[in-house]
Amino acid sequence: MSPGPNFDIPQEESESAGSSFPPTFSLSTIKNKQRRHLMFMKLKQEKRKQKLELRKKRKKERDALGDKAPPKDVPKTIENQRVYDETTVDPEDEEVAFDEGTDEFSAYFNKLTNPKVLITTSDRPRGRTVRFCEQLATVIPNAHVYYRRGLALKRIIPQCVSRNFTYLMVINEDRKVPNGMVLCHLPDGPTAHFKVSSVRLRKEMKRRGKDPTEHHPEVILNNFSTRLGHSIGRMFAALFPHDPHFVGRQVATFHNQRDFIFFRFHRYIFKNEKRVGIQELGPRFTLKLRSLQKGTFDSKFGEYEWVHKRHEMDSSRRKFHL
Repeated sequence: MSPGPNFDIPQEESESAGSSFPPTFSLSTIKNKQRRHLMFMKLKQEKRKQKLELRKKRKKERDALGDKAPPKDVPKTIENQRVYDETTVDPEDEEVAFDEGTDEFSAYFNKLTNPKVLITTSDRPRGRTVRFCEQLATVIPNAHVYYRRGLALKRIIPQCVSRNFTYLMVINEDRKVPNGMVLCHLPDGPTAHFKVSSVRLRKEMKRRGKDPTEHHPEVILNNFSTRLGHSIGRMFAALFPHDPHFVGRQVATFHNQRDFIFFRFHRYIFKNEKRVGIQELGPRFTLKLRSLQKGTFDSKFGEYEWVHKRHEMDSSRRKFHL
């Protein structure tokens, strides 16, 4: 019977195997895959222990110093290292206030119009897309779902205007999964095209709450800081009625992070004076802005205010547009 394979382990490795980490040699010198993986996992575990011990040591020092403790270091993240954008909005800017008073959404914010939304799909939608549209209609008050039936959007828009709809929302799909959203503000635009991803319907969510009620939800818009982001935020806000019903305790949140817009729908409850519990109602999904077009939908002759050009605009991870 032949003996098992004899692996030539470097002398440095054999000496370091029982000694303290990190080893004094490079893991790439270990030719055996299993031993290399084992040494790597040990090294990773040792680094984690050292990091935890250092954190505990710093906490003890801060507790000992009390009020004299130095301020905590702010960790570097992509968000706080963001490249400055010249179009960042100052809430007290008079020019921004004037533009908001005369833009397409001014009638809504002046309470001259009430939102009325038509939700439709691409031609021949599958069951998942239909259920997604139906659940969106329970989130957005005064929303109506109609099936497309082969009609072109240019024919649907005049019918929506004549019936006093303020929004047309089209959910597109690919391979039976919702993958796009066209949001057209009526009657004068603008029109935004989003990529849709990470759709989770209510049945697919764990520990979700009961179905939403008919109360008007509160709306939270986070991190829409540039002129473009401000326009997109106003477009989302104009989907919902002016005065929320606080009795319903329902909140629709559009959270922008690194140009991805995360939508969540929650119900909250006050446990006591300091604690609040929340439960997600669903659905949840993520949006990525692809283009913003002036006026209503026109794929051939429309004038675009902004178009996402991936190879040009995504050259820096610290550059955001919303």
